[in-house]
Amino acid sequence: MREKIVMVEPEPTLDEWRSLYQAAMHFKEVAPWEWMNEDEVFGIKDPETGELGFASIMGALGEHLSLAIYRGAAGLYTFWVYHDMGEDAPPEGIMDIPHLQAAFGNRESLDDLDRDVIKELGLKFRGRQAWPWFRSFRPGFVPWYLEGTEARFLTHALEQAEDVALRFRENPALLIFTDDDTYLIRVPHKQGKTLVWQDEVQTISPPQPEQISLFMDLEKLEKVKRLPKAKVTLEVDLIPLSFPVADEWDPRPYFPSMLLVVDGSSGMILGTQLLRPDPTVLELFGNVPFTLVQQFASLGCIPARVKVQNDLMLGLTRKLADELNFSLKKTAKLRFLNQVRDFLLGNTILQE
Repeated sequence: MREKIVMVEPEPTLDEWRSLYQAAMHFKEVAPWEWMNEDEVFGIKDPETGELGFASIMGALGEHLSLAIYRGAAGLYTFWVYHDMGEDAPPEGIMDIPHLQAAFGNRESLDDLDRDVIKELGLKFRGRQAWPWFRSFRPGFVPWYLEGTEARFLTHALEQAEDVALRFRENPALLIFTDDDTYLIRVPHKQGKTLVWQDEVQTISPPQPEQISLFMDLEKLEKVKRLPKAKVTLEVDLIPLSFPVADEWDPRPYFPSMLLVVDGSSGMILGTQLLRPDPTVLELFGNVPFTLVQQFASLGCIPARVKVQNDLMLGLTRKLADELNFSLKKTAKLRFLNQVRDFLLGNTILQE
């Protein structure tokens, strides 16, 4: 069995919240969205982790006032993918970009935790788009409250974004380079106990495609190899779900995917398992063969054939098919599984 060790990061301290709100309020007063657009992007290096975040100032149209910090080259280039789609970009695309966000909304856009922190700090805000709120975005997860490290980085980012924005207003050439992969980066250096920031110009290449690591319980796999082969065809697919769930050991809700196994001749559901995108969606994919072996063990047999309907599932199950010697076929449509999927997704119990 795979053991999951979860390190829950500490929440920001009250002093860290205070510093973050002060930086946000000052940023709001400067109002850099009055002269900057979201595609005038620059970088900021996290003093603690060395991670690069890429700042995008939003609000030129007056609708959503915020600073987004896209995390790493992956966050940066995912942002550009959706930005270049223009009006065709899906609204939910923001959920696919790993980033931190400091935004300013109306009081009703805050929840109880936001209001509790504001009250504890003794702050007061009035008016439209006057209330700061902060969120962490991770693909596969619900936007969530900041961890301590994120709050500290976002505080630095707000301060450095203000610095760059004010200089950009006087000198728009500050962020203009000869190629699209070159960016101004604000880099910190320690002088005693003080952080001193300076400009650097860096080339940020697109990230290499990430590889999916396949996980397996080798002991169980050997046991399953000894099971009889059954004259049965299974239809198998991974179904992304649109409702969030949360585990007891981690309060951050996530959007699971359901590995669904259906008898290819009767439509009977033979297995369902919710998979968690932790720490990334790629790990969720990597757990598919591990979970299928568990389900074959529960069935007490190895199927003669498994049908899938997309390249992702074909790639995730190909090695398992070789190990267990079953036929693997990609088909344009899984007749019974799709009917079951539509029924389950239409069931109000699953939607709650």
